Amino acid sequence: MAKKAKGNRVQVILECTEHKESGMPGISRYITTKNRKNTPDRLERKKYNPILKKVTIHREIK
Repeated sequence: MAKKAKGNRVQVILECTEHKESGMPGISRYITTKNRKNTPDRLERKKYNPILKKVTIHREIK
């Protein structure tokens, strides 16, 4: 059985910012976890976008 998550660690979804602006079909998203207590603001990471075939900035959505 899966254990229930305890503490401040939560799952977040990162979505590509450049892909939205380009108007191309499809979405580049990644799922990761963050500690809500240490990083209360939104995450921003450089990740690979397979549709644009380059590294772009991905920001937390919700």
